[in-house]
Amino acid sequence: MDHTANDIKLWEDFKKGEKYALSHIYYQYANLLFFYGKKFTTDDELIKDSIQDLFFDLIRTRATLGNTDHIYFYLIKSLRRRLLQSLNGNKNIKITDADFENHNLHIVYSIEEDLILKEELTQNEKNVRKGLAELSPKQREILYYRFTCDFEYDQICEIMSMKYDSARKMVFRALKTLRTELSETSFTFIMLYSPRISTVFK
Repeated sequence: MDHTANDIKLWEDFKKGEKYALSHIYYQYANLLFFYGKKFTTDDELIKDSIQDLFFDLIRTRATLGNTDHIYFYLIKSLRRRLLQSLNGNKNIKITDADFENHNLHIVYSIEEDLILKEELTQNEKNVRKGLAELSPKQREILYYRFTCDFEYDQICEIMSMKYDSARKMVFRALKTLRTELSETSFTFIMLYSPRISTVFK
């Protein structure tokens, strides 16, 4: 059974009230969601509360939930909305991309997050961090979805409320900026973390 089929069955069982399904979803994704939340805020308690509220709402409304063949995507999309609403100070309003830009949220591409956790950085790692700093928060966010989460462009568009062509152009321009800012050695280094990046330039 492939990943899609697994997610479809797991989600259907969760909606039916199967206890194993809730436990499996929570323990498989809770930590991933927490580290995703760290890309928006350093407030650990806000992230934990948002994740807890997300699962409470899922349990409360599971009988009326829609279908999904990608549970992680579904959770990421829901948590992002909650975090942006909380950071905006009003959980009842709809957050737009204009609000996102105004908040200057701290979105980092996963490789940078890995580097931040290291006490000592090589020169290549320092160069990569510097190159990533040249990208906008929105550019770093879209690279994260595309190359770390491996989301398709239509999924990215749904999460970020973007048009398909705009999403593709943003990814290409972000990578072009990285290639301009980084030496060939450093750009090769970043491709080792996300080999799919190299296919964009072929």
